[in-house]
Amino acid sequence: MNLIWTLIIGGIAGWLAGQVMRGRGFGVIVDIIVGIVGGWLGGWIFGKLGIGTGTSLVGELITAFVGAIILLFIVRLFKRGD
Repeated sequence: MNLIWTLIIGGIAGWLAGQVMRGRGFGVIVDIIVGIVGGWLGGWIFGKLGIGTGTSLVGELITAFVGAIILLFIVRLFKRGD
């Protein structure tokens, strides 16, 4: 069940981040990947800053969303250099 929640939260966070950063999503698979990686990145950043969001669904979604936004921002920096 943990894997299912990870995919659901990752998909939602990735889709939301895609909407905010580019005005549209990237497709279901990429949105899920961005959300999952963003969840890891957000958790790592929040941990370094001493910010705890708890283990609630909302806390995990916020963490993944913030991480996905940061991830997409970094990707856009590299894409602009092309």
